[in-house]
Amino acid sequence: MLYELLYDLHIYFSPFNVFRYITFRTALAVFTALFITLAITPYVIQWLKRISMTQQIRDDGPQNHFSKAGTPTMGGVVILLAITVSMIMWGNFSNNYVCVIMFALLCFGLIGFVDDYLKVIKRNSKGLRAKYKFTAQTIVALSICMLLYYDSSDPYSTVLSVPFFKKWLFDLGIFYIFFAVFVIVGASNAVNLTDGIDGLAIGLVAIATIAYAGFIYVSGHAVFARYLQVIYLPGIGELTVFCGAMLGASLGFLWYNAHPAELFMGDVGALGLGGALGTLAVMTKHEIVLAVVGGIFVLETISVVMQVAYFKWTGRRIFKMAPLHHHFELKGWKEPKIIVRFWIIGIVLALISLSTLKLR
Repeated sequence: MLYELLYDLHIYFSPFNVFRYITFRTALAVFTALFITLAITPYVIQWLKRISMTQQIRDDGPQNHFSKAGTPTMGGVVILLAITVSMIMWGNFSNNYVCVIMFALLCFGLIGFVDDYLKVIKRNSKGLRAKYKFTAQTIVALSICMLLYYDSSDPYSTVLSVPFFKKWLFDLGIFYIFFAVFVIVGASNAVNLTDGIDGLAIGLVAIATIAYAGFIYVSGHAVFARYLQVIYLPGIGELTVFCGAMLGASLGFLWYNAHPAELFMGDVGALGLGGALGTLAVMTKHEIVLAVVGGIFVLETISVVMQVAYFKWTGRRIFKMAPLHHHFELKGWKEPKIIVRFWIIGIVLALISLSTLKLR
């Protein structure tokens, strides 16, 4: 895209040669997405208020959340826009991995957009029915997995790698598709469940994105991959630029989503970012590591599953409320304390996941 036009100028002016480096374009992607998000979000907030695109608060939620009623939602559109523009400028769309990840981001984002639309515009508090949402997510995830499965340039398209063990590679064959669909759909919904208090989900997404940028850059660099004994995937390094764009957009959005939030990202942002994280894990063959990097997302999801299953079985609740962050709210923890402590855990888990690169 834009970088290709600039790089072509290196034959006339050698400094333009810098645009061929992934690290340089990743930095540009971070700042571009960050600038776009910071610049347009105030106008988006005003517009969303004007058209009454505001958050509805569930009646059985924590009492302190009722003050958030009327806060604009669907801000995830800004995140997706910033990432897309940044990638158009600095991404290489001749790379199949880049096309697949953008497909994942925008398609999952579209599902979230429809859900938000039904909740807010149509005043349907339940939004898109669960079975329709899950079916749409599964179709998108299956499409992604089929694209990767039939990619003849990837000899590891059906391989599952186990962290901490350099030789533990399992070829699951056709069954890998079902596993990968589970990872992508699960990641999308896990981020959505975590997006319940100001800044929590977007901050954790930013942390996970930094970790995956490290995995991707190493996997796409022949020397580093050989030294650290990880699977080398030619061309996968271009996804580092995408991670840069996602990080920049996340940080820019966090500026307005931090407590007390001026804007919520809604399902359009949560499903889109979660689907992108799951797709990154599948493409880089770090699916199991995602459960470590996104440990908070996993705990939030498990808390919901446990709460529902135990209530149906016994009629009682394990937690005061699920997802897990609401449990701590009802125990008396202030929202900023929950957010920061969960972020700290997220950073520790990200560092643990990065250690798997060396401990093999």
